[in-house]
Amino acid sequence: MITHFFVVSKSKFFSTMNLFLIGFMGCGKSTVGKHLADQLHKNLIDLDAFIEARQSKKITEIFASEGESAFRQIEHNALQEVCKSENQVISVGGGAPCFHNNMQWMNQNGITIYLKLSALALSERLNNLPKQARDSRPLIANKTKDELYDFICMMLEKREHFYNQSKLIVMNEEADPTIAIGRIATALKYTN
Repeated sequence: MITHFFVVSKSKFFSTMNLFLIGFMGCGKSTVGKHLADQLHKNLIDLDAFIEARQSKKITEIFASEGESAFRQIEHNALQEVCKSENQVISVGGGAPCFHNNMQWMNQNGITIYLKLSALALSERLNNLPKQARDSRPLIANKTKDELYDFICMMLEKREHFYNQSKLIVMNEEADPTIAIGRIATALKYTN
């Protein structure tokens, strides 16, 4: 159904360039990334999954045993490692653009796409996750609905400065990834 979005151009954006999906947790990076990679015949890299495989630990374990600062350095190194290859859709963790000049680096090494949602939409999505899925996200584990919303508002205030440096900003309020992919395709068509 959505294949037609990508027939319109075979520019460099559709050949080897890496595409980076960024945004707050719950914005749809993994879901949209899978569909986008399939449509563009690119490899999909989930940076958190890559880190867990390399470290032989869950992200929650790295946070607990080494702290956030150590995790952010591991994340930075992993980002640079995965980008030694081209033709990838790379889904990065929500905090990755905010540390170690990662946002600037991603902008220099591919196309950054911010999947943007309101704090309310993010809160609803994250609050509706199964407990195990919420607990796997160390920054939101054990938060009440109100605490989660307040946390998201606070974090978006800190992070949006970085997210808004993306080459493309795509609203992703709907739960249908084909809508986001259509918006991405349209935006890419007009990106030089």
